[in-house]
Amino acid sequence: MRIYPAIDIKDGQCVRLFKGQFSDVTVYGDSPAEMAKKWESLGGEYIHVVDLDGALKGHGVNAEKIKEICNSVNVPVQTGGGIRTMEDIEAKLECGIDRVIIGTKAVADSDFVKRAVDKYGQKIVIGIDAKDGMVAIEGWEKTSDFTAVEFAKKMVSIGVQTIVYTDIATDGTLAGPNVDAMAEMTKAVDADIIASGGIGSLEHIKSLVPTGVEGVIVGKALYTGKVNLTEAVREVKI
Repeated sequence: MRIYPAIDIKDGQCVRLFKGQFSDVTVYGDSPAEMAKKWESLGGEYIHVVDLDGALKGHGVNAEKIKEICNSVNVPVQTGGGIRTMEDIEAKLECGIDRVIIGTKAVADSDFVKRAVDKYGQKIVIGIDAKDGMVAIEGWEKTSDFTAVEFAKKMVSIGVQTIVYTDIATDGTLAGPNVDAMAEMTKAVDADIIASGGIGSLEHIKSLVPTGVEGVIVGKALYTGKVNLTEAVREVKI
């Protein structure tokens, strides 16, 4: 299982939200690129970046910061937040991004996802953010009519191979991941599932191994020192 250190960017800074609430922000640094270098030096194999301003405003906002991250590390970087057009995808890839995560737009327009997958293949990842099992959209401010599993099956049917699955109720809480939801998702769809939300300890990370997820995104637990990245990477390799 792979561990994805998370860097959330808001107003150019590294931040973490609590349960996805933009009103509950903690700032952890002024340089996302320096943070990325730190996580790489501690064993991070793949950096997960979210443009929170982009997610809220519906277009890429922190492109320069994301480009700096890509130029600062030798490991691949994936990013999401505000991806709404083919031009948005192209712009992110031109920054040096390895995979682009589509969220809100995928719910509204599956044809767009199909076009993106046809053109960019495995570089396209779908972000499914769930609130009480339903897909949330627009920076988690609204809820759609799809269940997370239904939507995942639809995305896989049009060629998506990787899904980032976030349980909003646990995100930023350090209270533990929604193991049952992650296990349900991996059983339901034939795709790589990256778990996100609630990681607060090494034991939480290890609890996801039996679910079959391809990886896990770890954010706040790294910033608060509750998870040692080097130790965690070593543990899940065994």
